[in-house]
Amino acid sequence: MTGRSVVRLHDSARRGIVPLEPGPLVTLYSCGITPYDSAHLGHAQVYLTFDILQRRLRDLGHETRCVRNVTDVDDDILRKARELGVHYLDLAAEEIARFDADMAALGLIPAWSEPRATSAIPEILTLIGSVLDSGAAYQAGGAVYFDVATFPRFGEVSHFDPHRMLELAAEHGGNPDDPNKRHPLDFVLWQPSLPDEPSWESRWGPGRPGWHIECSALALRELGETVDVHGGGRDLIFPHHECENAQSESVTGKAFVRHWLHVGLVGLGGTKMSKSLGNLVFVGDLLKEWEPAAVRLALLGHHYRPDWEWAAEDMPLAARRLDLWRSSGTGRGGPGPGAGTGGLDGEGLAVVRSFLDDDLDTPGALRALDAEAAAGRPVVAGAALLGVSL
Repeated sequence: MTGRSVVRLHDSARRGIVPLEPGPLVTLYSCGITPYDSAHLGHAQVYLTFDILQRRLRDLGHETRCVRNVTDVDDDILRKARELGVHYLDLAAEEIARFDADMAALGLIPAWSEPRATSAIPEILTLIGSVLDSGAAYQAGGAVYFDVATFPRFGEVSHFDPHRMLELAAEHGGNPDDPNKRHPLDFVLWQPSLPDEPSWESRWGPGRPGWHIECSALALRELGETVDVHGGGRDLIFPHHECENAQSESVTGKAFVRHWLHVGLVGLGGTKMSKSLGNLVFVGDLLKEWEPAAVRLALLGHHYRPDWEWAAEDMPLAARRLDLWRSSGTGRGGPGPGAGTGGLDGEGLAVVRSFLDDDLDTPGALRALDAEAAAGRPVVAGAALLGVSL
């Protein structure tokens, strides 16, 4: 299906649902994992959202290139490696392999590129130098900081007021009380390493990169100066994406991102799933008990944008839905009436397309296919567009 259909998608910076109007090639950057523990459902919801978007864009005739980085050097992974008494890259390698296996089981389109932050140290050093040369950064206390006062549009991605920004910066390791900063919201581009941390030589002294500069360097290297769709979990809007935007545009002078896509947080027990809190449901654990297609459907039963709470009944409901669909289409029981012939199945596919074009409304698409299947009509093509093979 090509031509006049347009995907409409919520844009965080513009604070509304707007048409996504890319060219024949659509570039996407999804902030990936910090590989110090297994992937939980909050991670899966983010990457599944980008997967569904890619499937619909490809269905419309676009080529997609989705980059999903790996943050294999930052405070969290170094802290965990220190606790376990292992090398941080060994920890990363183990968790990356586990993550890739989980995402493959869920049927995600493989990332076009999955670069690691440590692969981009030369690009990071060059980018920091360019930010300094632009006048948007300064050196102090052995570190290099971005100067938010030089970027008047700081805050245009999140739209948070300064008080909320300071709260979130403190929560995410931004250290607003750092005495070397000119402004509490200034953020680190390069920092000295502790004695047991990895270190690279630079013209500002030995050290390691800050969190935000890693993604800017990777996005610019892999996809160019402007990315069509960039995003991740809602908790990355500030400080991560706000800071990425500021430092990138300070160097290029061009729009860094055309469309900011953010995914709601998945909760358990009244609180968002968090490695620090330990209230996690791991993808790998669900896959031991349930079919991958059922796990995928359980996640697709929730719209990507609002926060939501994982419930025990999500998996049985998804399994029943999968059985219903298979009973009406080409599945393990063999072909159903009209399966794979267009016809009635084509009607279900058209409805799925219309729901996906409306801000990736996967719950609506699932309900529509439920109705088709309950009426005895095949849903193979619609399910396939959702990444579910019957």
